Amino acid sequence: MKRKLLIRDLTLRDGQQSLFATRMNQNQVDKVIPLYKEANFYAMEVWGGAVPDSIMRYLGENPWDRLEKIKAAIGDSCKLTALSRGRNLFGYNPYPEEVIEGFCRYAIQSGIGIMRIFDALNDVDNIKTSIKYVKENGGIADATVCYTVDPHFSSKDRIKALLRAKLLPNNIFTDEYFLNKALEMEALGADMISVKDMAGLIPPARSGELIKLLKQRLKIPVDFHTHCTPGYGLASSLMAIINGVDILDTSIMPFAGGPAAPAYELIQIFCNKLDIETGVNQEVVVKINNILRDIRTEMADVDSYKLFPREFDITRDKLPQDIDNLFELAIAYAKSNKEEELLDCCHKIERYFKFPEPNENVKFAEIPGGMYTNMLAQLKTLKLEKLLPRTLEIIPTVRMASGCPPLVTPTSQIVGVQAVNCIIDENKGQPFYTTKSIQFVNLVKGQYGHTPIPVDPEFRYKIAGVKEETPYDTRNYKKQDNPVFPEYGDVKLADNPKDELLLELFPAVATDFLKNRVINKYLSEIHRVEEEKHQKHLKEKQAYENLSPEEKEKRLLDGLTKF
Repeated sequence: MKRKLLIRDLTLRDGQQSLFATRMNQNQVDKVIPLYKEANFYAMEVWGGAVPDSIMRYLGENPWDRLEKIKAAIGDSCKLTALSRGRNLFGYNPYPEEVIEGFCRYAIQSGIGIMRIFDALNDVDNIKTSIKYVKENGGIADATVCYTVDPHFSSKDRIKALLRAKLLPNNIFTDEYFLNKALEMEALGADMISVKDMAGLIPPARSGELIKLLKQRLKIPVDFHTHCTPGYGLASSLMAIINGVDILDTSIMPFAGGPAAPAYELIQIFCNKLDIETGVNQEVVVKINNILRDIRTEMADVDSYKLFPREFDITRDKLPQDIDNLFELAIAYAKSNKEEELLDCCHKIERYFKFPEPNENVKFAEIPGGMYTNMLAQLKTLKLEKLLPRTLEIIPTVRMASGCPPLVTPTSQIVGVQAVNCIIDENKGQPFYTTKSIQFVNLVKGQYGHTPIPVDPEFRYKIAGVKEETPYDTRNYKKQDNPVFPEYGDVKLADNPKDELLLELFPAVATDFLKNRVINKYLSEIHRVEEEKHQKHLKEKQAYENLSPEEKEKRLLDGLTKF
């Protein structure tokens, strides 16, 4: 009996978010959804992440409508997946239980089958409520371990710390660390565990070791999720397959590679050679691939990479012998755990298919690509991009001082922004942390949860004015206003529970979106009424024109007698 590998397609969420800033509109989605019904992926990630915010903010579309339209088209042919940030859902502030329950309930009612739940601190307490409510509402709870790396300190930094009698810790994020988090999540009732490597920083050997350990100790399926930014993605995915992963995340080729996940087509070639069954309908994928290429052309203005992958029909095109041999060699190197050789093969394969080269800056800095580009953009705005190397240099120090949070959204951005602030302070001759972001203050204070290592009380006092960890108290949560607009017919801003949730989760963006909808609906109603009046007048006019002269005269006399 063939081994089965399940494929979760990321194209319509993570793929387009990584490459095109989540700008795929509903009309574009509608072009491929009917085909996806026949593609036979185990799951499709279509919602959550940046999708709800972006489609309201930039496209003027309702996130619930998008989800429900996809569900209507897909039916039960595969499971729809959403990504949520545990207790924080989509924002920075933790939400009370009623908001989390409402979100889980309506997301599942609207079509979500699998809720992937993560916490940026790997604080299991922050995801237990979501696991509970997803399961209570009939969904599959996909609990996520966020992969990250230890801060990299120079020898000079370690000597300085030693002289201050403050040793810098080693080996925080060990395989055992990730295993223990996974076991805690399994104990809470998680139906599956995902290893989420959003920065693409897990090298192949580590990927193999971690997946093997999780498969040995867990009783539930394991999913592997990574990106290709620093050049590890394809090789690390192959190592995960070799070591028994149950589910693998991929994107269809035009929406894969670079900052996105590995291409499904390349993974399928590996599976064919390994005699592993994915169950995916490859002929349908070819059709989707062709449409996605056109859609990518339509989104050229937001395309992170202008280089298109090579056109490739996995059902018909024959690989050149030297490229086919690279796939065979990569498998052999993966099985013998020869990491450098494996990476070399995979890079040559990706080069043949015209995927972006590994981002060496991200690889060297060991930070997510989005964090790197955001810091650079922040400095460029101030015409201080020359300070980027110094900013990268102090990231480990800032990160360690704040409890060594994993470099995953949003903590990667919080640490990155604060590192830039510190270097700008230094450039002005001011001490570090003269300028502090409110998010950094809240992180150090303990508002987002427990950090992997404790924050020094003295540092917490310096940054946040308190020495003790101070968790966010949801009892103080104030529900967003839902005003009534007398000028538009006494309607509420949000007129149903799902739109009320949008207000809670995205206050500013949802307010603008919903108000525009109120105005447009009001104007549409006025237009409808006026159009009805107009059509009625035209009908009456036409009816009068069709009268005989005698009938017109009689109508005139009848009208006069009324006065």
